[in-house]
Amino acid sequence: MQQVGELAALIGRLCTSDGIHQTAIPRLVLIRSSQPTEPLHALHEPALCIVVQGRKQVILGERVYHYDRSQYLVVSVDLPVIGQVVDATDEAPYLCIRLDLDPVMIGAIMLEAGVADTDAGGAGSGLTLSPVASELLDAALRLVRLLETPRDIAMLAPLAEREILYRLMTGEQAGRLRQIATSESRLQQVNRAIGWIKRNYDKAFSVETLAQEARMSPSALHQHFKTVTAMSPLQYQKQLRLQEARRLILGAALDAASAGFRVGYESPSQFSREYRRLFGAPPLRDAARLRSAGLDMTGA
Repeated sequence: MQQVGELAALIGRLCTSDGIHQTAIPRLVLIRSSQPTEPLHALHEPALCIVVQGRKQVILGERVYHYDRSQYLVVSVDLPVIGQVVDATDEAPYLCIRLDLDPVMIGAIMLEAGVADTDAGGAGSGLTLSPVASELLDAALRLVRLLETPRDIAMLAPLAEREILYRLMTGEQAGRLRQIATSESRLQQVNRAIGWIKRNYDKAFSVETLAQEARMSPSALHQHFKTVTAMSPLQYQKQLRLQEARRLILGAALDAASAGFRVGYESPSQFSREYRRLFGAPPLRDAARLRSAGLDMTGA
């Protein structure tokens, strides 16, 4: 598609170095990598991601997703994922647009478009791929072009963002977008449980307590939580604990035992065992490897 080539050239001009680049447009991020990356563990917030050059792999639980410029990705709740750029070179770097999703704006468009009362169905996976349509690329291109004319951003960026969300809402991701903005949808019930775990990741909890927070029965919570996140609530909590411990060891220079205790582990041996299972090496060896590779785990 012609729009993909234009977007690649535009992002190439705007991003001359590798990394995650915040922009002057709220919620819009540009990402560049000139080489394949290590698998990176992160908590992926709700967002639309459009790759315009290169290819990426994302692992959620036991599910593996590959996507390139032929597909876009939508993440509808906070998800612990493993992301890895698998196709990138100096001559053709990996280039990606990420637009963080704003539930308030989605809800307003739903009302204006007259779709607020449409049944969005049950909860599906919180991470989905769909083919890229030219109409969506047109809107994304108009949004990114505004970075070259900063005086137009305040007036025109909200219009382009609204069109992007409208295109998502009228395409394959319609049900997912509606659930993001509908407070009593299955997705948002699971999202309430996710929010509780994020606030209390260092504490033990019962499924009954979490079900009350989500306003679901324990059996329904377990079923829909696993559908959305590809893991159980306890597995989700473990991912958050270990990611935070890794950040503390690297960013705050804590020793492994202190980091494990900080995130809720009472047994250093259990912490080290589960850390190694997730990250492939014991805490200190993993930290040394990441530092030597120059990877920063304290940012996005």
